[in-house]
Amino acid sequence: MDFDLTETQALIQKTARDYANERLVPVAAELDREGRFPREQLRGLAELGLMGVNVPAALGGAEAGVVSYALAMMEIARGCASTAVTMAVSNMVGEVIARFGTAAQRERHVPRITGGEYAAAAFALSEPGAGSDPGGMTTEAVRRDGGFVLNGAKQWITSGEQAGVMVVWARTDSAEARRGPRGLSAFLVEAGTPGLRVGKHEDKLGLRASNTVPLVLEDCFIPEDALLGELDQGFRVAMMALDGGRIGIGAQSVGIATAALEAACAYALERKQFGKPIADFQAIQWMIADSRTELEAARLLVLRAAERKERGVPFSAEAAMAKVFASEAAGRICDRALQVHGGYGYVRDYPVERHYRDVRVTRIYEGTSEVQRTVIARACLR
Repeated sequence: MDFDLTETQALIQKTARDYANERLVPVAAELDREGRFPREQLRGLAELGLMGVNVPAALGGAEAGVVSYALAMMEIARGCASTAVTMAVSNMVGEVIARFGTAAQRERHVPRITGGEYAAAAFALSEPGAGSDPGGMTTEAVRRDGGFVLNGAKQWITSGEQAGVMVVWARTDSAEARRGPRGLSAFLVEAGTPGLRVGKHEDKLGLRASNTVPLVLEDCFIPEDALLGELDQGFRVAMMALDGGRIGIGAQSVGIATAALEAACAYALERKQFGKPIADFQAIQWMIADSRTELEAARLLVLRAAERKERGVPFSAEAAMAKVFASEAAGRICDRALQVHGGYGYVRDYPVERHYRDVRVTRIYEGTSEVQRTVIARACLR
């Protein structure tokens, strides 16, 4: 068992950390306050190879592995959680197309994601009535004129307005016997496709610089070669993508929690009450000690899941454990950090208020905590 990073992993980590410190930390509060999509910052990530960390070099990726990706996500999320989630989805879509796409699909889309030509990419699985239950999906794809016509609606789509390409799931076999997760297919839908309409921006609690929108598909025609993977095998594509995506959200949680703990430590050393820094009080010390312990446990769970995926061995349960523990621990860490700040933690002049808002959704997207526990339990009870 070796906990040391390889030369490549250490370089990726340092590259992401330096970029976060120089280009994200100074503007994160402004991006959040204005709800401004971090286009310039994402372009910078692409220039550093961080929009395709685990994508083959032949397609413009860094080909640095899953552990490197997790380390990069931790650093970028520490700097700006909104930028990190946009980076996470684009990395996930790039990996999905690289793995399941045809040669033409890979060559057309992946370099545009990794190189920054596309401002972002999107993953359109959830629907107004089908979040944790993709089997309840009602969007349909009907064969017509050498292609497919999509009709339906999608919900909670990260970067849906800015995405150059999105992976959209639809039901391709609507027979009653095929209801549930079977009979779903994945399609590549490009921005500007007639019949694709972007809804209003969601007014979210956190991650306010990450654009989230609903999508409406009305007689949206796509050609036959837009099918990603095999017909009626889209559920498999989605689950494999989400397993890897959970590592990314676990890493994002670690990054947000790291920023919150650093802020709490700095404030505790600076703030004085009763004639001395509040860091001298045991109540504060114990909050910081608990937070540091949980943070390290979360980091190791995320890196273990990433390492298993990188080795090509089963990692679904490990990714679920990493995601549920890291997201819930991060919530507690951000809560304690706000408590350490007292009343100042409740105002926007201090970054812990933003971290507290940003971290909450990590227990919801890429599979709720309840879904993760179901995955873990099933692995134990097989």
